Amino acid sequence: MTTVVVESLDHEARGVAHVGGKAVFIEDALPRETVEYEVLRARPSYEQARAVRILRASPQRVKPRCPRFGVCGGCSLQHLDATAQVAVKQRVMEDAFAHIARIEPEIVFPAINAPAWGYRFRARLGVRVVPSRGGVLIGFHEKRSSHIADLAECPVLPPHVSALLPRLHGLIAALSIADRIPQIEIAVGESGATLVFRHLLPFSDTDLERLAAFGQSAGVDIWRQPNQPDSARPLEGTRTEKESSLAYSLPEFDLRLTFRPTDFTQVNIPANRVLIRRAMQLLDPRPGERIVDLFCGLGNFTLPIARCGATVVGIELADALLERATANARANGLAAQARFHAADLFETTEDSLAALGPLDKLLLDPSREGAIAVVKAISPRQSPPRIVYVSCNPATLARDAAVLVREKGYALRGAGVVNMFPQTSHVETVALFERR
Repeated sequence: MTTVVVESLDHEARGVAHVGGKAVFIEDALPRETVEYEVLRARPSYEQARAVRILRASPQRVKPRCPRFGVCGGCSLQHLDATAQVAVKQRVMEDAFAHIARIEPEIVFPAINAPAWGYRFRARLGVRVVPSRGGVLIGFHEKRSSHIADLAECPVLPPHVSALLPRLHGLIAALSIADRIPQIEIAVGESGATLVFRHLLPFSDTDLERLAAFGQSAGVDIWRQPNQPDSARPLEGTRTEKESSLAYSLPEFDLRLTFRPTDFTQVNIPANRVLIRRAMQLLDPRPGERIVDLFCGLGNFTLPIARCGATVVGIELADALLERATANARANGLAAQARFHAADLFETTEDSLAALGPLDKLLLDPSREGAIAVVKAISPRQSPPRIVYVSCNPATLARDAAVLVREKGYALRGAGVVNMFPQTSHVETVALFERR
């Protein structure tokens, strides 16, 4: 065993120390702690390790709420005080800008916080039948493993969903194809929840009856998914797809957005509301302006922009999401202000961006891959004065920011973190760029 003082946390919430010229990344260790660690993997320039004993604990260390913390890979920061978690994420954002882009925001916005527990309105739980480990296992993957960390409860799920976990174990065990159900996707709206069972073989008639009975007694909608996500359908004999649709509201903008359980939506509804408020404050959409929302999904930012009076075009690749966005615009009385088009934004060129016509402002909300093709395509023909960039990956945000600042004539006016995933190392960021 080796003893060391931890210097900081990395972007995966591992403690960082240096021993003999090597960086050591130590799981379950916090900054300024003195720990004993064991090496899990050694490389010429670094080591991956695990804390075995905490000799001097950080005053910010707290007792994890979940008994499976440390085994389950769903959370990585339950041992750190919630306020300190936000500070760590802000440091990750600032380090990404400094080390990758070699720039810094003129202003660091106040962090957007959200409830630390019971916030996860979307989750994908793995399912395995392992007789040697007690039968049916349901949960997230274990750390550093493809095995399932079996959960009897999960404090980051809404309480009424967490309470279903023991019953789900019994349900799966009773099905004829228990060993051919690899996952259960959970989607929660403001007035209901849906469980989507991925199944590799057809359910028997008895299975379908058991699933329907479970849904009725648990007060959740049951869907089944035999193939890809677009094959997901409500269980036969239960409520129709229209009646079982999920929704979340944005009261500040008088909006209600519906979605299917397999659609991408933000995990944390309260944090999402504050994020949208911040994005609208930065973008400042006004009547008469023409704005484009790239990677628009089902209209999470597009419709608030339209509600502020601007004309907005949302662009997304997935036809299913565009259908939902169009329906949401119509249902909220915004069909005239918000229009949607399909395009592969990872193939954006100067010509395709210029073809959108004059833009007053631009909003970007890409996946973890970022929006490098979009920012490279910005040219004198199409260079909106203001860009708001919502990111779920500080590294790709910093990479794209370097292009905007060094090559495209923008200034990084400000950036701040959104604690969209408390108890995890996930960092969401919103940044404002203005043309110099």
